[in-house]
Amino acid sequence: MRYRILGGTGIEVSVHCLGTMMFGAVGNPDHDECARIIHSALDQGVNFVDTADMYSGGESEEIVGKALLGRRDDVVLATKVHFRMGEGRNRSGNSRRWIVKEVEESLRRLQTDWIDLYQVHRPDHTTDIEETLSALTDLVQQGKIRAFGCSTFPAEEIAEAYHVAERRGLQRFRSEQPPYSLLARGVETAVLPTAQRYGMGVLTWSPLASGFLSGKQRKGLPTDMTTGRAALTPGRFDPSIPENAAKLEVVEQLVEVAEQLGCSLPELALAFPAAHPAVTSVIIGPRTMEQLDSALKGAAVALDDAALDRIDEIVPPGTNCYQPDGAWRSPVLSEAALRRRPVAERAAG
Repeated sequence: MRYRILGGTGIEVSVHCLGTMMFGAVGNPDHDECARIIHSALDQGVNFVDTADMYSGGESEEIVGKALLGRRDDVVLATKVHFRMGEGRNRSGNSRRWIVKEVEESLRRLQTDWIDLYQVHRPDHTTDIEETLSALTDLVQQGKIRAFGCSTFPAEEIAEAYHVAERRGLQRFRSEQPPYSLLARGVETAVLPTAQRYGMGVLTWSPLASGFLSGKQRKGLPTDMTTGRAALTPGRFDPSIPENAAKLEVVEQLVEVAEQLGCSLPELALAFPAAHPAVTSVIIGPRTMEQLDSALKGAAVALDDAALDRIDEIVPPGTNCYQPDGAWRSPVLSEAALRRRPVAERAAG
């Protein structure tokens, strides 16, 4: 296992990070099996574990907390805040009110006195970024978190947060967690260069493109639409949809690259993000022990320039073959009123 420094914090983390989104009701409800997966990852050199309060409604954090008892000091533990937790108002977002309350809930579920990396899960345009940074800075000073980062922020908001922190004398985001894979290279255009410019660590998610690079989705092979991710998001895998048919063509070319390197497609997919100079750690999200073992094989794969050149020919740098699930979308694009002048003003010329 290789290790890298996280965003100038001096904290050393494994190049592969154990993501736990699939632990709990959403994926694997067997707490004992999930604990065995965590212990196996640690035994194989992984020292970085990432979760979030909203994964299975807090169940993932509870599983991680129980599994790390007796091993907490050896683990760099990351979690997140932002998405709705329970009914009622003010139980989501990036406000001081919610962050200060929810960090206590995460500490309780994780059975720990501190969180190594506390991440803002998505942008929140109802809250000033100064408000968010101020609350997070206070949590660092109180010793409840060691550092904080953001997740799936666009480059312009990363830059804004950096300059607000500098002007106001606040601590800054130390990491960004974007989607990044062989099929989703859009973050290479601005997000990864911006993170490098500001000395941030980068933890990438969805290296298997939500399962499309698992090797199970191949041109000409039947797709089981009744189980797994295909059942959850059929539009992503239905081969009759032109976008998916185009992705299958790309997958066949990537399989050829993997075969030439003597590795599997998933191993190639996991090695690819780690080759970018901005990337600190690649998050793997196994649901079973077999998936963990398969994922960690990719830790030994190193891509040379010839392989990366061939990948660039297949999927040009900065190109997305699909829009990653859960990726942030600007409200300017999703809310028509934000990009249209009032009718009276338009009529007046």
